[in-house]
Amino acid sequence: MAADNGDITAVVVCFNYGAYLGEAVDSLLGQAGGAPRVVVVDDGSDDLPATLAALEALPEGVELVRSPTGAWVSPAHRLARADTPYAIVIDADDRLAPCALEALRAPLDADTSLGFAYGHHRFFGDWEGELRFPPYDPYALLYRHTIGLSALVRREAIEATGGFDPAFEAVRGLGAVVERARHGWRGRQVDAVTLEYRRHGDTKLAAYRGAYRGPSAPRGQARGALPRPRAAGRARAGSDRRGGCGTAAGGARGPYPRGSSARCTACAGAAPGAGARRA
Repeated sequence: MAADNGDITAVVVCFNYGAYLGEAVDSLLGQAGGAPRVVVVDDGSDDLPATLAALEALPEGVELVRSPTGAWVSPAHRLARADTPYAIVIDADDRLAPCALEALRAPLDADTSLGFAYGHHRFFGDWEGELRFPPYDPYALLYRHTIGLSALVRREAIEATGGFDPAFEAVRGLGAVVERARHGWRGRQVDAVTLEYRRHGDTKLAAYRGAYRGPSAPRGQARGALPRPRAAGRARAGSDRRGGCGTAAGGARGPYPRGSSARCTACAGAAPGAGARRA
């Protein structure tokens, strides 16, 4: 594997996603600037032989780790195999954009006070469109997930925080980001599409939406330890972006930021105004 991105470990978490795994791995091995170290975690897949065949067909140099079901759900566990300066996690049904690592590492290389960098998403599969995230604001995270699912994280930030805030048990990835903010690690938004996000059927992100907007007590506990917002008021702006089939981008008032657009591909030929609208 090329040395330019050899200081990055990319963890691909796979549970019954053998049909998509090859695409995810290829998107990492084909990164501009060189391939990172790639680790595939089989998170207890039980749809054998479909996923088993995909796991056995992994390219040479890709490490395979087998784990009991659910053991790798925690961000801390997912990154446990990473001993490189940087690490990133993607799900096996998604793909990293071709120039993602170059774009994400640039601000981290330039500023050692940054703990992680994230970019925008492009939907494919059942949806099409882009999900654009706002500049980093840790206080806003208490009300809406304004950071992409796959950020490039500095190893020191992972070690310093030791995982995620248990108050955010149902949305552990977000809890890890909040915990990094508490320890003074800042993030940086990169104005580029870095993740190609596959929409197909129900997703964990949609399932977690209710928990994310549940009791406000965890937010109150975390609020005091985070930097205050630049502007007064809570940063919980929401919008209802629905496709012509009635499918919402993340569900009604889902966890997506303003300024995003998504469209169900089944509605692509619908009359103007029937698809999703920009918030």
